[in-house]
Amino acid sequence: MPNTKSAVNKVKKIKKQTLVNKLRRNKYKNALKKMQKLIDKKDSKEIKKYFPKFQSDLMKVVKTGVVKKKTVSRKISKISKKITKITK
Repeated sequence: MPNTKSAVNKVKKIKKQTLVNKLRRNKYKNALKKMQKLIDKKDSKEIKKYFPKFQSDLMKVVKTGVVKKKTVSRKISKISKKITKITK
């Protein structure tokens, strides 16, 4: 239990930030899932349409620090390799 007023405020701040981070992490995971579904369907037209937004969403999550940049770069790289196989 926090004893001082500043400690109480810090607990409130951490709760709010935890919720924000969960939302951002969900946005990241949902973007990955949606792209994976498109790849499984092999719908190249939809993939090409969604891929720039996918990259943008992932980099926005990186900017806030929820997920590391190298992790997202690796994910984008793997997915772009899969996309090139589909579109050929």
